[in-house]
This record gives sequence, structure tokens and C-alpha cells, in this order.
Amino acid sequence: MSEVAAADIEAVGRQLGRPARDVVAIAARCVCGAPTVVCTRPRLADGTPFPTFYYLTHPAATAAASRLEAAGRMPAYQALLVEDEGVGAAYRAAHEAYLADREAHGEVPEIAGYSAGGMPERVKCLHALVGHALAAGPGVNPIGDLALAELAVMPGGWRPDVCECEPGA
Repeated sequence: MSEVAAADIEAVGRQLGRPARDVVAIAARCVCGAPTVVCTRPRLADGTPFPTFYYLTHPAATAAASRLEAAGRMPAYQALLVEDEGVGAAYRAAHEAYLADREAHGEVPEIAGYSAGGMPERVKCLHALVGHALAAGPGVNPIGDLALAELAVMPGGWRPDVCECEPGA
């Protein structure tokens, strides 16, 4: 994780097409240095609880994650949680790690126990799981890691080691 500079906030705003809200850190960066995943305060400045601590902002990464979801990969990942006890246990541990990371920036009773992406029992948002995998590094979120591996080889995919940023991103 790295600190947030004004240029990062501006870049995230361009990536999202709206002002960035309550970013507390840059959790992952493109190889060019542009933000890829931000950490968002668990309670926004307006008081709204915000459970998605790791938020995928890189346009090429978010588009590729959307294509992977549209390709119907989530049911296979969901089945893997049941079929492979090791993957299921690692996914539950990823959920706990996510909660601990978020709670280090403030506890919000309304979202206590809720992480993102369907963890710990479901797979419902690859954007959140890929964001967590990029932020935490390999071996923490098994479904995020699997999605990243598929993104790297699918048509229209995305790889974190190849810059696909728009100029000025």
C-alpha cells in the first residue's frame, strides 16, 4: 500500500468518471504507477457505511473483470468453494483478512462481519475479489487469484504487469 497524493485522487476520479470518495491508500498500482486498487474508508464522509475497502478502479481491469463475469465463470468458482476444502478454507481466511484490513481504518457496526465479493461463502463480484487479490498479493484470496489468472489469458483480458492506461490516467 502507498500513501495517496493529490495526483492519485485526480487519476482515480478520471478512472471512475466521478470524484473519488474517501480514499485512504492506493493498494495496488499499474506498472506505470497509476492507481489500480484503492482503499476506501469504511464510513464515507457523509456517514454512509462502505464495505468495499479494496475498490478496483483501473478501467481496463474493471472491463476485463466484467467480461469474465459475463462469460459465466462465477458459478464454477462458487462450485470450487464446495468441491475443494482447501479453496473454501482459504476463501474464508481471505474474508477474515479483508475484515481486519478494513477495521484498521475504522469499525462500522452496520457492516461488521461483511466483507466484499460474496466472501466468505459466495462468489458474487469478481471486481471486488480481483481488487483484494491485487492488494493483498498472491496466495491470500484464492478466487481472486484464479480470476486474475484467467484474466491474463482470456481474449480482451488484462494483466497487472502490462500497462493499459489511457494517457493521463
